[in-house]
Amino acid sequence: MSTSVRLAIDVMGGDFGPRCIIPAVARSLQMTPDLHVILVGATDPVAQLCQQHRLPPERFQLIPTTEVILADDPPASVLRGKKDASMRVAIQQVRDGHADGCLSAGNTGALMVLSRSLLGTLEGIERPAIMAALPVAGKSCFLLDLGANVDCSARQLFEFAVMGSEAASEVSGIDRPRVALLNIGSEVNKGSHNVREAAKLLRESDLVNYVGHIEGDALFRGDADVVVCDGFVGNVVLKASEGLAGYLQGEIRNALRASLLLRCLAPLLRGALKPTISRHDPGCYNGASLLGLNGVVVKSHGNADEKAFSAAIQQAVRVSRAGLPQRIAARLDGLSWPAA
Repeated sequence: MSTSVRLAIDVMGGDFGPRCIIPAVARSLQMTPDLHVILVGATDPVAQLCQQHRLPPERFQLIPTTEVILADDPPASVLRGKKDASMRVAIQQVRDGHADGCLSAGNTGALMVLSRSLLGTLEGIERPAIMAALPVAGKSCFLLDLGANVDCSARQLFEFAVMGSEAASEVSGIDRPRVALLNIGSEVNKGSHNVREAAKLLRESDLVNYVGHIEGDALFRGDADVVVCDGFVGNVVLKASEGLAGYLQGEIRNALRASLLLRCLAPLLRGALKPTISRHDPGCYNGASLLGLNGVVVKSHGNADEKAFSAAIQQAVRVSRAGLPQRIAARLDGLSWPAA
């Protein structure tokens, strides 16, 4: 892969579609000089928005499509229908070697199903997982799975740990990330049968730097760099943490309006609090990687605004530039999987 990065972007996905995504693309092209994009979606209004936001013609390509996968489309149905959907065609650009990675804010289930069908999974991986970063203790903690797999076997949790460790090492630069299993207690005998079996596999393996079970409060203290759980638990943790961040920001705003003195001091206080608020803004961490596929696929929040979608583009650029699927495949090469 060359130093430049070519991303295929589903511009029809998400709550706001092209009117949010095209300005985010324009911003990202300014920030990343070696980025080229393949925009996949309806010619009108995408072409008009590209002209309005002055996208450099030599750095983008528009592939017109006629169909859109909706948020309530059953994932299984998209395999049989909507052959010209923007999400499907964007993934095909990765499959056919025209793009280094794909980014979509559309239906998560459909994105996972189509990605598995069109790209396939890495050898030795039973199920892909969704991984994203959470801001904890002044750094990032990588959490997976975030909703792709509600029920997970011990082996699948083991796979997630291996993939998450490699991804965190490449993206954050940590040599041997500390990997933990999210559980209801730190003792080895706590948790479900699958979690206990996964812990046994991890303790016996030298593929990851396993540090044991971790509880929810320790996650936000930064006691681990990678935290592994099933998709149901992971999605609840992610949405709860994002909701809490929004709630606290609202409480700070309300506190600044509570009295005349605080309103007078508000500009000074906002300046002092801005770095902390920005560090815990969920939009700054937008962009979840689908690990375990034979290609780079990144999922943006469906309700991402321009700033948040720009963050997802930057995440897709980093993962694409790192060649993360190849790195994970090399880690798995020749591995004899232990029996759960």
